[in-house]
Amino acid sequence: MSILPHLIRSLLLAITFSFITPLLLIAMGLITFALMSHLPLIQSSGEFGCNQILKFLATFGNGHPLQGCLVIALTCSLVGGLFDTYACCQNLRSN
Repeated sequence: MSILPHLIRSLLLAITFSFITPLLLIAMGLITFALMSHLPLIQSSGEFGCNQILKFLATFGNGHPLQGCLVIALTCSLVGGLFDTYACCQNLRSN
């Protein structure tokens, strides 16, 4: 039986999950700080956190936070795909 269908399926899943994970983490951070900015006692901390995350993302996106988010997600998906390929090759070597 060919290993190619298993490798491609595993690689696509790894790339997809590695792309989605940083997007979800960034979104959860922004949502948390946005909710904090609506509470009177920690309003300034929430606004500061949102601004810092957006500045951080703008650093990777040439001034655009959305592009920075996509750059980080694409980089993570590339690393996830490389790691999955390495793990598959090591699995084949051990068999």
